[in-house]
Amino acid sequence: MKHFEAEEWIDFVNDTLTSGRREEMQRHLDAPCLRCGAMVSLWHRVRKAGQVERSYQPPDGAVRALKAAFEASGRRAGRKRVGSVIQTLFDSFLQPAPSGARSARGRVRQVLYRAEPYQIDVQIETTPSGARLLITGQVLDVTHAETVARRIPVVLSNGKGSVVRTFTNEHGEFEGVVEDSGDVELSFVGNNYQPTVITLRDALGRRPGGAQ
Repeated sequence: MKHFEAEEWIDFVNDTLTSGRREEMQRHLDAPCLRCGAMVSLWHRVRKAGQVERSYQPPDGAVRALKAAFEASGRRAGRKRVGSVIQTLFDSFLQPAPSGARSARGRVRQVLYRAEPYQIDVQIETTPSGARLLITGQVLDVTHAETVARRIPVVLSNGKGSVVRTFTNEHGEFEGVVEDSGDVELSFVGNNYQPTVITLRDALGRRPGGAQ
């Protein structure tokens, strides 16, 4: 069975397809195709979350700090510290790969950071087409055990102009898709509304000389 690409399902969910193409994809779903059905369900959730977030108005101070972080990151390529000191607690690319699993590396990366007062869990993976990166994560407030950081403004970027502005949800989770330039940048408001920027160059280690 031939499957459709993630970009096509995004257009399907956003209702930007021609009627003929949409009917073709709907027949594919009705076949049924569980794989593509799961992808459509994911993008419906992303779209719904975006619609909910549009009605939320963050504090003015948080918006100003986040804008400052984004602008500063564009001017200072490679800078990893803007506000809080950032510690890398775990990086899946620094762990020994199981025997026979090295060929799969480069598709998914899990990184855990500490930037007071938060702990940030980030996962980066390629979409099925390989043209975009899906970035998901969760922010926890380490000053209060098991407390998630709700409604934190987050900017996800590839450093080349593909930008997603979002907020953590009621579970402290965030999600976005950017064009795959190789790099990933995450900006959010840290302690006392100070901007914090985390940058991963060659995030999935696919460039010559990149992380392996």
